[in-house]
Amino acid sequence: MENMQVNENKTLINILKGVGISLIATVIMLIIFSIILTYTNIQESAINPVIMIITAISILIGSSLVNIKIKKNGLINGGLIGGIYIITIYLISSILNWKFSLNIQSVIMIITAVVFGILGGIIGVNRK
Repeated sequence: MENMQVNENKTLINILKGVGISLIATVIMLIIFSIILTYTNIQESAINPVIMIITAISILIGSSLVNIKIKKNGLINGGLIGGIYIITIYLISSILNWKFSLNIQSVIMIITAVVFGILGGIIGVNRK
């Protein structure tokens, strides 16, 4: 019984590490993208798709790296990483932007986060 509790705690800690890795990867990629935007003539219409891609890649990285350690339940753990990540991002967004609201792009972002979390979980669990 106690051993199961320890494993659950380790899994939860690893899931939170996955979210942290994903958030750090997002910040790094957004900084790079902002530098590129500053010094090039990329159109504003490219910003939202690039942010979606950065989010997906970040979650994929965090989820796959952490699920290599967990080695089981990649679908669930990956989905949790994606879900917690996107909830964290939306909480931060709603605090920083009082006009924040859910729209179709938000729904697509939530689905993308969970799907790429699951994909990362599958990749991580099956990685040797």
